[in-house]
Amino acid sequence: METRTLASPPSILPLYARAAAPMVPGASLLPFLPGRGKEIPEIELELPGVRPDPEKVAAYARVCGFALRDSLPATYPMALAFPLHMAVMADGSFPFGAVGLVHVENRVEQRRPVGLEEELTIRVRPTKLKPHPRGQTFSLLTKVLSGRRIAWESTSTMLRRGKPAADRADSGADGTKSEADVPISARRPPEEGWPAGAEWELGGDLGRRYAGVSGDRNPIHMHALTAKPLGFPRAIAHGMWTKARCLAALESRLPDAFGVDVRFRKPILLPARVKFASAGEGDEIDFEVRDAKRGTPHLEGRVSPLEAKTKDGRK
Repeated sequence: METRTLASPPSILPLYARAAAPMVPGASLLPFLPGRGKEIPEIELELPGVRPDPEKVAAYARVCGFALRDSLPATYPMALAFPLHMAVMADGSFPFGAVGLVHVENRVEQRRPVGLEEELTIRVRPTKLKPHPRGQTFSLLTKVLSGRRIAWESTSTMLRRGKPAADRADSGADGTKSEADVPISARRPPEEGWPAGAEWELGGDLGRRYAGVSGDRNPIHMHALTAKPLGFPRAIAHGMWTKARCLAALESRLPDAFGVDVRFRKPILLPARVKFASAGEGDEIDFEVRDAKRGTPHLEGRVSPLEAKTKDGRK
């Protein structure tokens, strides 16, 4: 695997231009644009010396509903890593452009709270393509280190829509569905039920507000005029905003070290009114976001405490 160490964060706007260029007929033939490769390249980008800006962290916290603390919101490292995500997918060896990809699943592991004053190193690498009923998926693996130790990491699974694959990659060898195929909310015994939850009013400008604090200016989130050419009748909420807002609602119940898995279901068309609910105490908390009127599922998630690890990383 090739590792490239960057001297500074990549500039987002030129990366978006390169990521969208393959949508123009013939543009992918240019050597510096994605679309020429056949496989996901084996590259890793590393950005050392990252220091969070307290004002930007505070702005992110306000948009997502987190309390202001001396540590980063649990999802904020994703914003720090986003320029590297775009740089990986805008690389000339990448087989397709990033615009039009769908974020379908995300896992975050917070090994411990990350302080505002810490100097961090961020590493991002992609995984190989896997078959999916609606096309193909790959993941972006992110690690955030403080010194030589991993403090935070994530796996973002992206769907490239296309011809359905014959077999699901996450199905069992006998063709049965794995637990990952079962909606998280359905895994809780029916008798436990789901309590009444909070309702959130999401404005039509939410995508632009979150883009301003996260750097993610994907056209599907910005305005109906830019979302429609990509298949959406209106702008849709960022999946990572929805996840962040859920964790902000659960913030007082989260341990210092935890993992949180979410599956993004139906997109939230903005403006919207959605309902958040959670169930469980102690070791695990299940949560979900649904349309407040129709009950359409938008996100399902689960928080679990992380097991302690030895110095060499083993459990």
